[in-house]
Amino acid sequence: MPLWFSAFDSPELMAMRFTHVFLAGAIGLAPVVATPRAAVAQSTDRDAVLAVVQQVFDAMRTRDTSLLSRAFDSTARLVGVSTRTGSPAVSLTLPSAFGAAIARAKPGDVWNERIYDPEVHIDKDVAQVWAYYTFHLNSTFSHCGVDAFMLVKVGTTWKITQLADSRRTEGCTHTGG
Repeated sequence: MPLWFSAFDSPELMAMRFTHVFLAGAIGLAPVVATPRAAVAQSTDRDAVLAVVQQVFDAMRTRDTSLLSRAFDSTARLVGVSTRTGSPAVSLTLPSAFGAAIARAKPGDVWNERIYDPEVHIDKDVAQVWAYYTFHLNSTFSHCGVDAFMLVKVGTTWKITQLADSRRTEGCTHTGG
């Protein structure tokens, strides 16, 4: 006889205890049942986060400063860490200054940055994307590194609050055009 029954219980009491045990078990399974819905929401947010990140690269390639500015929150900043000169150099840039640099690029030049194997972490309205990247000026390889994006959900829209990147010319993979 199961532990929750006693030999002295009436059939009605046994039925009531069975119902309570069954309901407790069903309630305990509720998070498992809700998991597919949460996974779909997570997948939808992942796609939305990556779309905002891709928006930056599309804006760079097409020189679309309006598209670029829509990807960033008004408080955003870009942090670059370059080791091209041997010792690390840190630069801080506002998205508007980055957009101005894109607009000033030599006519005909295409800034082509691509990311590989992005890792996306999301907790409610905060997201992070970490990805290896390569940068090509036109079809010529320039440098590589890691892009680290921090995003927040503002209303229903994901916005980049910070973009930090490393820049190097050694140890790069995916250097083809």
